[in-house]
Amino acid sequence: MNDYLLQVSAAGRDAVRRKDWATVGACAVEIRKHDENSPEGYFLAGLVEKAFSRNDSAETFLSKVIELDPERYDAAIELAHLYSSARRNGVAAALVSRYESKLSNSPIYLNVAGSVYSQVGMPDRAWPLYKKASELQPGVDLFQENRATSGVFLGKIDEAREILTGLLSRNPEHQRNHLSLARLDKAKDREHIDQMKAVLRTTNLSPDKNVFMYYAIGKELEDLQEWDEAFRYFKMAGDAATSVADYDVKTDLQLIDKIIAVCNADWLRDGAIDSAADKSPREPIFIVGLPRTGTTLTDRIIASHSKVSSVGETQFMQMTVRRESGIDSEEKMTPEMIEATAKMDIDVIARGYMEMLSYRFGDAPMFVDKLPFNILYLGYIAKAYPKARIVYIHRNPMDACFAMYKQVFTWAYKFSYTLEGLGEFYVAFNRLLNHWRNVLGERLIEVEYEALVADQENQTRRLIASLGLDFEEACLNPDQNESVSATASSVQVREKVHTRSVNRWKNYEMQLQPLKQHLEGAGISLD
Repeated sequence: MNDYLLQVSAAGRDAVRRKDWATVGACAVEIRKHDENSPEGYFLAGLVEKAFSRNDSAETFLSKVIELDPERYDAAIELAHLYSSARRNGVAAALVSRYESKLSNSPIYLNVAGSVYSQVGMPDRAWPLYKKASELQPGVDLFQENRATSGVFLGKIDEAREILTGLLSRNPEHQRNHLSLARLDKAKDREHIDQMKAVLRTTNLSPDKNVFMYYAIGKELEDLQEWDEAFRYFKMAGDAATSVADYDVKTDLQLIDKIIAVCNADWLRDGAIDSAADKSPREPIFIVGLPRTGTTLTDRIIASHSKVSSVGETQFMQMTVRRESGIDSEEKMTPEMIEATAKMDIDVIARGYMEMLSYRFGDAPMFVDKLPFNILYLGYIAKAYPKARIVYIHRNPMDACFAMYKQVFTWAYKFSYTLEGLGEFYVAFNRLLNHWRNVLGERLIEVEYEALVADQENQTRRLIASLGLDFEEACLNPDQNESVSATASSVQVREKVHTRSVNRWKNYEMQLQPLKQHLEGAGISLD
């Protein structure tokens, strides 16, 4: 570019930092008016389109940049970020991998590339990028926060604690960092609790702005066995989240009813893929249930086997069903989507899921997908993959419900923020479980969480055998499994198997009476 266009480019870059998109767009037009093949003109235009979520045109502009100048890592990483946001995970990961070596002096794009890897379920690849970005520009809190989050997923708890403590010393009002720090250790005194309460008094925000802090305080109070006060903060958190959730539990109940009605035994038999024709590159194991019921522990046990890897929690089955339905909706899944896809050739779902997941396959012949809510799609799974193993984790209903109630899921599982919602949803969920028991029969491998932690060796041997695998001693030491765990249980799974969480709900028996009565009234056994 000549001197004039360099000046225009500099003005455009400055406007990007200020998020003055009108000026960025004007600079892009000016550059391309003087040089229609300028990569910089297309790059700035792509940033404008991306900022306004005009993703198709943003992709076109950014792809043009790489076509004109294959060395433009900034365009490549921006494009990869577009892909990961659209859940085109394999393409996004491949693009970052291709340009990763060119990022060593760009803290901004090291961080963006790390975020792409994190979004596609590869925090192990994100960690060194966040680390390098933080070293190049140590004063940027966002880089440090991302590094700490990635570190937790990788079991680097000491490093994450040091980072979070430093961040909070600079910005003590950062509520999410308080919650992240609270999750790392069992509280031994009230020091951090008092700090967080002081922040609440100083900031004096409305309850909906304090959700993360309420959960953090509740967690540490529970550590100290201050049961009544802990519950008060869990309730404050749930009530605050509910106030902005825009949610009606009937939406989830209608979806469950539709699945039960459509994905029945006759449907399962009709058009199922013949096992001889099932040419899936890997044999899947699906672990399902409710969140916080032991699905992560079970995943770690199974994936400690030499013939099994874990892809963590993916939403690829849901995404495949949604995409193939052709129905656009603000809801992630609707009864109409189930109705539409149930009429399709199941091979479309079978191939679509495996194609989305292929970038995560390692050398092991089997893999675990442990998204609890794949229980909604067990009909599709069983029909598409005759060789798939399906493992359901059962936990005492009261422990299961309370474990969800006191956990912030970043606006997922919205039914869990009130005891009323939990009660209604659990009754419907139990109806769905019984439906799958009737439809799937022996294909549904059931594991009792309480039995697993109380009699670890025998229950582990039984589980591994039910998967058609020979027993391996490593499966008895899931805490030594060094693989990634990007779930709400990422800290706990680094511990030895224990029984401390069994019957924990009884510490809150008085507060949980309405939930208990609702479940018992629906005929659900609480033993």
